[in-house]
Amino acid sequence: MASVLFLTSCDTARYLWQAAGGQLSLLRNARPIPEVLANPGTSPEVRRKLALAQQVRQFALTELGLPDHGSFRSFVDLGRPHVVWNVFSAPEFSLELRTRCFPVVGCVAYQGFFREADARQEEQKRRANGDDVMVGGVSAYSTLGYLKDPVLSSMFTNSDAWLVRTIIHELSHPALYVAGDTVFSESYATTVENEGMKRWLERYGTPELAAQDAAERQRNEQWQALSLGARRQLAELYAQSLPEAQKRQRKATILDDLQSRATALRREWFGPEASPAARQNNASLGAVAAYADLVPDFETLLARVQGDIPNFIQEAEKCARKPKDERVACLQGK
Repeated sequence: MASVLFLTSCDTARYLWQAAGGQLSLLRNARPIPEVLANPGTSPEVRRKLALAQQVRQFALTELGLPDHGSFRSFVDLGRPHVVWNVFSAPEFSLELRTRCFPVVGCVAYQGFFREADARQEEQKRRANGDDVMVGGVSAYSTLGYLKDPVLSSMFTNSDAWLVRTIIHELSHPALYVAGDTVFSESYATTVENEGMKRWLERYGTPELAAQDAAERQRNEQWQALSLGARRQLAELYAQSLPEAQKRQRKATILDDLQSRATALRREWFGPEASPAARQNNASLGAVAAYADLVPDFETLLARVQGDIPNFIQEAEKCARKPKDERVACLQGK
């Protein structure tokens, strides 16, 4: 079970204040997409990406059956590469991500900051307490239908295939979100994303887009296989009754091997001059698992309803209402 760290009231208030301020800034700077397209100063690439985003949005609502909460009808040019920076942490000898509890979303396995400097300050504070910590830039997120999320310039820094997947993923969240169960919520959205991308390629895809998505998916699967393998090794290590110094040494050996293998993969993908892979830790490996662990179980449910996504969401909602330890069996039809 993940340990829950309750912030002091001052820390909580300070965190929520920056989150509210950052969100209000986005809404204040959002411009209707038709207005952005009519502006002669809008670059051709932004026009192209906005047109694709609108097409995918319509597809997700009309052909996948996702609910319309008014998101992705406006645009914000952030002027920075990420909209927020998420901070994950885990104890030195555990893969269970520490959680924070907040209104509406419940307990989540990360904290998001609208300024990188604030995320780095939080990172240093957690490291000083002995935790493994990861800070990751985020290009998009969902407010779960409470607000009308804009399309962000940070969503245009990756490939077209990534943009298609991201819009479908984020539009799926308002339909089903389980407070306090990040793995359930994210695995659900990833399943809708995968199915949505498959249908998009069948209906609107080009050979170039299909090849792009296949290459990115293969890289993601190769990285997941490596990272989840290391995660299993660490889980076995942490379960043993060993002196901390010995655990620490074996942990370093596992992570050294992971970094070496990941660097070799990067150079296979991007050429021999590619930079070394970032060093992983308990926090980063825990974050990878959050998006993938239950995808096979959700795929089982999707197959059981013959791929009908609105029906899939209804059935997943029934599972979500069950106690946490009964949800996987429910997805499997047990």
